[in-house]
Amino acid sequence: MSRAEVSWTGQPGTGALLASALRGWAHLRYEVTEEPSPGVDGSRWSHTPDLGIFHATTDAAGNIMVGEDRIRYAYEQGAGEPALVYHELSLALGEAWDEELEPFRHAAAGAPVRWLHQVV
Repeated sequence: MSRAEVSWTGQPGTGALLASALRGWAHLRYEVTEEPSPGVDGSRWSHTPDLGIFHATTDAAGNIMVGEDRIRYAYEQGAGEPALVYHELSLALGEAWDEELEPFRHAAAGAPVRWLHQVV
């Protein structure tokens, strides 16, 4: 496996174009992040071969923003069952994508490295 990280700049909406172009390569794991700009929310697209693509709107700090309609949907789907509400909110936050992509994030430049000198 290989890992790459590329910083980019472009007009608002470029992130969606990049994510759409990469989506055609179904075997890739990737994230595309578009930082917010004046008058435009940020976005993050995450993709894994098993889960497909996930999109979220982000705030200036990079936090995922879950809209009122999505929260209401989680309540309705949960129908009073806390586990079902939790499941729907987990989907809205993209937790499964975060779990699968987290090991690749740790491989970023400057990340701490643990050298194993002896494996038993």
